[in-house]
Amino acid sequence: MPNPSLAERWSPDGPAPTARAFPRPRPDPARRPPRRPEDAPVRLLIRRQLRAALTATVLLALSLGLLPVLLRILSSGGAGHDVPLAVWLLLGVAPYPVLLCTGAWYVRRAERNEGDVTGR
Repeated sequence: MPNPSLAERWSPDGPAPTARAFPRPRPDPARRPPRRPEDAPVRLLIRRQLRAALTATVLLALSLGLLPVLLRILSSGGAGHDVPLAVWLLLGVAPYPVLLCTGAWYVRRAERNEGDVTGR
């Protein structure tokens, strides 16, 4: 039987794609190695670092994500010739303290988390 052309294999009227020849094996939960007690501090550290990273991401997304809303409010407010100055301050100055404070908080939090695990 000849191999069908690429157009025949992928045409809407042609046969549907078949399943993978070698399906990926699923891990068996019964064969999973048992967790060792000495791995618990590492899992705790990873969980804490993930929580801190997600918190920092949400803080930055909310604070910097509101900039377009503030710009829209400024432009529709009709403040006159002060709008370009306000836009300059909002875009050129306001994000940097937010970034600096969030970054400093994250670094302090990460160091504290690592210190809790290592006992420093």
